[in-house]
Amino acid sequence: MALYNRFFCTLLFTILFAINSNAQLSKADIDIDADFKKAKELYLKGEYSLANPMFKQLYFFNRNESNYPNHVRNEIKFYYILNCLILDDSSVIELARDFENSETLLPQIQILNYHLGEFYFRQNEFTNAIEKYSNAKINNLSNREIATLKFHKAYAHFALKEFKESKNLFNTIRQIPSDPNYIDANYYYGFLCFYDKQYAEALKAFAIADNDIVYKSVVPFYIAEIYYFTGEKEKALSFGEAALNREGAQMHALQLKQLVGHLYFDKKEYQKALPFLEFYVSKSEKVRREDLYELAFCYYSAKEWTKAIEGFKQLGGKEDSLAQNSMYLLADAYLKTNDKLNARNAFLFCSSNSSHKQQKEVSAFNYAKLSYEQGYLDIAIKSLQLFLTDNPKSVYQTESKELLISALSNTSNYKDAYILYEKLPEKSENILKIYPRILYARAVELINEGQLNVAENLFDELLKSNYNVQFIQLTNFWKGEIAYRKGNSNDAILFFNKYLLNPQSNGEANIFNAKYNLAYCYFKNENYNSALNYFEQIAKNVMLYSSVLEQDAYLRIADCNYMLKAYTNALNIYENIIAQNFKTSDYAIYQKAIIAGILGKANEKIAALENLNNLYPNSNLVGDALLEIANTYMASEDYEKAIPILQKILSNKSLLNQYPQAYLKLGIANFNLNKNQESLKYFTLLVKQYSNSQEAESSIEYIRNIFIEDQKTDEFINFMKVNGKQLSFNEEDSLAYRSAQIKLETNDKESALKGLLNYIYKYPTGKYIIEANYLTAEIYVGNKNNNAAIEFYEFVASKSPNKFDERSTLQSARILYFDKADFVKAEKYFLKSKLIASQHENLLEAMRGLLRCQYKLQKWNDALSNANDLLVEKNIATDDKMMANLIIAKSNLIELKYDEAIVNFRKVITLGKSEFSAEATYQIAEILFLKDNLIEAEKIAFDCIKKFGSYEYWLTKSYILLGDIYFKQKDLFNAEATYKSVLDNTTIVELKNIAKQKLEELIKEKDKINKVEVN
Repeated sequence: MALYNRFFCTLLFTILFAINSNAQLSKADIDIDADFKKAKELYLKGEYSLANPMFKQLYFFNRNESNYPNHVRNEIKFYYILNCLILDDSSVIELARDFENSETLLPQIQILNYHLGEFYFRQNEFTNAIEKYSNAKINNLSNREIATLKFHKAYAHFALKEFKESKNLFNTIRQIPSDPNYIDANYYYGFLCFYDKQYAEALKAFAIADNDIVYKSVVPFYIAEIYYFTGEKEKALSFGEAALNREGAQMHALQLKQLVGHLYFDKKEYQKALPFLEFYVSKSEKVRREDLYELAFCYYSAKEWTKAIEGFKQLGGKEDSLAQNSMYLLADAYLKTNDKLNARNAFLFCSSNSSHKQQKEVSAFNYAKLSYEQGYLDIAIKSLQLFLTDNPKSVYQTESKELLISALSNTSNYKDAYILYEKLPEKSENILKIYPRILYARAVELINEGQLNVAENLFDELLKSNYNVQFIQLTNFWKGEIAYRKGNSNDAILFFNKYLLNPQSNGEANIFNAKYNLAYCYFKNENYNSALNYFEQIAKNVMLYSSVLEQDAYLRIADCNYMLKAYTNALNIYENIIAQNFKTSDYAIYQKAIIAGILGKANEKIAALENLNNLYPNSNLVGDALLEIANTYMASEDYEKAIPILQKILSNKSLLNQYPQAYLKLGIANFNLNKNQESLKYFTLLVKQYSNSQEAESSIEYIRNIFIEDQKTDEFINFMKVNGKQLSFNEEDSLAYRSAQIKLETNDKESALKGLLNYIYKYPTGKYIIEANYLTAEIYVGNKNNNAAIEFYEFVASKSPNKFDERSTLQSARILYFDKADFVKAEKYFLKSKLIASQHENLLEAMRGLLRCQYKLQKWNDALSNANDLLVEKNIATDDKMMANLIIAKSNLIELKYDEAIVNFRKVITLGKSEFSAEATYQIAEILFLKDNLIEAEKIAFDCIKKFGSYEYWLTKSYILLGDIYFKQKDLFNAEATYKSVLDNTTIVELKNIAKQKLEELIKEKDKINKVEVN
């Protein structure tokens, strides 16, 4: 409405008249003709404010005076209304409508409509204005009023966006140069033609308006645009630049600079385009993508890399050629500044866009190459493989293949490297040469993860592969280690001996560990001379500061001498261990006591065992020591002294494993003291609580004798029935079992298995049912059919205690964990195995298995105590230490003890490479992120990516964390690239969804702060 104000604002003066409106005027007091003439004179002179009180007085007087002629009364009313409308007095609107409806003089009605139209126009009520203008006609209007009516009506249509009607009216006015609105009409007509793309007509009209002082700051932009749209770019450029150099500001200076800059850009005169585009972009809150691209390109051309990067960065995210070209140039600008990390991400965006095939190809190659150079080997391998498949005729084929080989050779992602090798259609000599290293590294990872069977398969594959010489001996070591861990001593001996023929060292695979394990294998096989030989090779001179393994080997030297009945040698070592206060001193005292007993020194034996209990009340040998003391007294028939020792066992709930023996011996001791009822009490407890134990079986004869002595045979029969014991066994039962057993003794395992299964089916409560189930399970395991074995092992374990329960319980746990991945049931069996284990190795394995189940089930509270127990054990494997420390660290994390958690996570990492160390590395990075230490968090996350490529979950989590770090640092470009990389590469749906959500949040944030307008 600026133009309207220029032409149509009226200066109003308010003059106050002291009129006593309450005074009663008579006809004699008023000269109607004189006052009316005076008022009309003022009206015609345009002095509406002066005329207004006079018209008002005349109107209100005549409204009540009936003696004057109607035409006089009508004329006064008419002028009063007109004068009020001109003064924008809305109070007369109803009066005007009444006049229009009641009067019959057409000229007056038409003039009134004109003034009503003007009144509504000034109020911006354009619809009402158009209606009144249409009723006004022009016959009774002055030329000036006619011109005003036409222009205002045109403008009203324009304001209502009724452009067709408006354009026609403006065109009519612009035909008359003498019309006062000629210039204005040309401007508006030109604008409407411009809007309708009638550029020739628009140009004529704008040329007229351009000569006016008002429009010369407005029209040049449109004229320049018309030249541009009609292809006259040189005219557009010269006219636009000239307009910008005119005196006075241009209303569309910003848009003119945009146009001039764009025209210079089209001419590839980037230096000239730069200042215009720079001004336009800097002064605009949001700009089109094309404008920002042109400015960034100008910076790029001027080698102003930082500014070019800032512009190009904002142009990604689309799938058109502008976005692709922006990312291509952005990558190059980053390379010019030696920022390869960001260049890599820019190439990622470019390679994801298919608008320009060549740029896509070049970018895909460079993304893979930079991924390799920056240490993202997992992505490099996948990207190179995809590039070779998608671009079979690329000039980069040869270089890509060489890079792929190098990536495979240097990768930490042995898992994917192995998979990729299997998928390669052609395997070059270079690939074949690095394959054994991939196999070896992946197999070692699997061992650290506890996947022994899968690892063993890879080692077998390695032994059959070409170029494997470097890894044969190391493979022999690990084959021996796997056999040793699986309890297969014979195979372990075979492979450890092969290794020691020409040993190589690599981490845990070393001479010491091989000899140590080999010695234990011989020890288990009761080949004590060979065991002694290897134990002595690694632990002849041991001190308190010697390693745990050396101290253990030294102890086993004594044990071997003991088993070989070289008691003097054994005693010397046991006494040295006790003197130096090794952790195994309790065991050394126990063994020393046993030797004293063998040598007939009963008092010395008892003294030593009592000393053990006093010095080491928490030793796991306390129960054994008490039993040995009791046995020593009973051997000398000193039953009275044996009884309190045995009762001491029963009063200690931590000695549950010794309860069956304690009950049996208490029964025997009391029986020999002729205390039959006391004896029967203990035998009854034994039979009831441990009915399947060997001790319960041994007690039957004593129980029978007690009842027979008391001549209570019927009660004996009843006692046996109540306690589930058979008095005699069917001959058929015994024959069926014996038949199967004979087949087993002749190594006819297939026939033995049939016989055992038949026995189990026909005699479910038979005398040999436990042993039959156990032997059946063992045959199935020997046939590598663990799934079939499990139900028979579980049956034996359920009848605990018995002489097969320890192995059956542990075997059940192993199969459930490794073969069935049933961690809930496996946990139950590992826990039971931990409680009943008599052999230390079984105890250790139970603790290890239990810890892994608790880890899988995320039972951190239960796992924490077990982890601490395991860490104090000697001779635990590296992966045990890893998991135990990891669980302690995770417990710290749950309690928000971040510093303690980091310490324990670092312990995991220092122990070697596995999924546990991958998780530990990630967790440290996440803790640092939570503590807002973003620089260090980024560094650790990179470490996880570069070192633990085989573990996709933690690798992907680390990438997402990197994206979070960049996001928090406001580096939205790299954050977006990182999240996108996760979406493109991960196969884990859960993490893909997380990355997708984070990417969506980032794009919303980017749209807020980017210069580019959102479509």
